[in-house]
Amino acid sequence: QVQLVESGGGLVQPGGSLRLSCAASGSIFYINAMRWYRQAPGKQRELVASITGGGNTVYKDSVKGRFTISRDNAKNTVYLQMNSLKPEDTAVYSCNADIRPVGSGYYEYWGQGTPVTVSS
Repeated sequence: QVQLVESGGGLVQPGGSLRLSCAASGSIFYINAMRWYRQAPGKQRELVASITGGGNTVYKDSVKGRFTISRDNAKNTVYLQMNSLKPEDTAVYSCNADIRPVGSGYYEYWGQGTPVTVSS
């Protein structure tokens, strides 16, 4: 059973920083793309950042220069370093990954989400 578990969310003041982590566990053969999404209250879920298996990254325009996505393939973990946080970054952040379990094809997996609140 493959699972994604996020951690690192919380309350931070505007201008502050947080680092989110998402660890994949289970019988994993390979992890391809990994992504961070967020959903603010009353809004649709949006893609924040993604990173391919080879390390290529893409960011939502509003977080460019402030957020950095990275991954540690040895730990099956993706990170989202968030700096210069703004109140509009407040949302539940969820990780998503294309994972190939041992003996299977690729499936898309989601974590349970971790809340981030940016407020003074």
